[in-house]
Amino acid sequence: MWYFISPEVVYGLDAVTRLAQLEGKLACIITDTNMVKLGFVDKVKEQLSKAGMKINVFDGVEPDPSIETVNKGAAFLRQYKPDWVVALGGGSVMDAAKGMSAGYERPDVKVEELNPFTPLGPRTKAKLICIPTTSGTGAEATWGIILTVTGEDRKGSFGCRECTPDIALVDPAFALLMPPELTAQTGLDALTHAIEGFTSTWKNDFSDGLLLKAIQLVFQYLPRAYRDGQDMEAREKLHNAACLAGLGFINSMCAMAHATGHALGGVFHTPHGRAVALLLPYTIEFIGDAREELWAEIAYTLKLEVPKGKKAAPILAKAIRDLARSVKEPLSIKETGIPADSFNKSVEKLADNASMDFQLVTTARAPNIEETEKFFRYAYDGKSIDF
Repeated sequence: MWYFISPEVVYGLDAVTRLAQLEGKLACIITDTNMVKLGFVDKVKEQLSKAGMKINVFDGVEPDPSIETVNKGAAFLRQYKPDWVVALGGGSVMDAAKGMSAGYERPDVKVEELNPFTPLGPRTKAKLICIPTTSGTGAEATWGIILTVTGEDRKGSFGCRECTPDIALVDPAFALLMPPELTAQTGLDALTHAIEGFTSTWKNDFSDGLLLKAIQLVFQYLPRAYRDGQDMEAREKLHNAACLAGLGFINSMCAMAHATGHALGGVFHTPHGRAVALLLPYTIEFIGDAREELWAEIAYTLKLEVPKGKKAAPILAKAIRDLARSVKEPLSIKETGIPADSFNKSVEKLADNASMDFQLVTTARAPNIEETEKFFRYAYDGKSIDF
């Protein structure tokens, strides 16, 4: 027996007006200073005011948020006692808000203790709404929480089913101001979620269709959104793809690209979407035959030609690299600008962090520590995996 967990999803232009229909006395908005500067917080306030609610704002979430920030936000919620917690931002904000909400509900449970196998209990103090402003993480539809573990140069994966938002507002208007580089990174993040969710060892019938559709949408619409940020059709399709991928992978889990990507981001602060997408083709090559039928199914969905007698894994890996290159994303760790001496000094740490990541549990071929170091060295040089 297992579960498929999903929030209520409100999507399309003007989805934000769903906020005006809420019932309650007080809402706390969790966000960052950039959302305030862009005027997005004011748009959310406007709708919450129509619902007759008082509003408090916590705008102290930083990129790759720390456990300490989550604890501050939880204390903020306990101070004001809201009926609704509204997360507005990218994956960092939404993950932080999930942790803050958990800390508000259960002050006796530390965020780093949250795990998929220990129930947190029902959400009784405040409902949680997530409004994504990037089209990548799918965090509006997931219960996972990625936080920086201060002092350890690593990211930790936390969360449980009860951390799932109650409502996801997928309004593409909030994605229109993303610059091309962020569009590329977040779109490739969604693609990585979808491909890994479809090929993980926990894949299932309920997630598969969502994930295949997300893969198709990213390949079709990411180049368009990258070229023209005001292409509303492309923006809407990518925003939907990110949510579909989030719904799919959180119910099937990711794999080796996320384990190694978390390690790269933790040590070198490489943006999450860039890290996992860069490493995805290498993991496809490494996993290889263990998922060949599924690589072929993805290739068929994308109308990629796999000649008779050839393997689909390298063809799919090349297609992903071609897509990444078309939106000017790096194809090797070296291309991100990390100096060779810094990389060489840290490769042991990278391998150790990756080996501790939960996502290796659900990869179809898990590397040992020596293979993980070798994997990172190949990825640094841009060399296709041949072991």
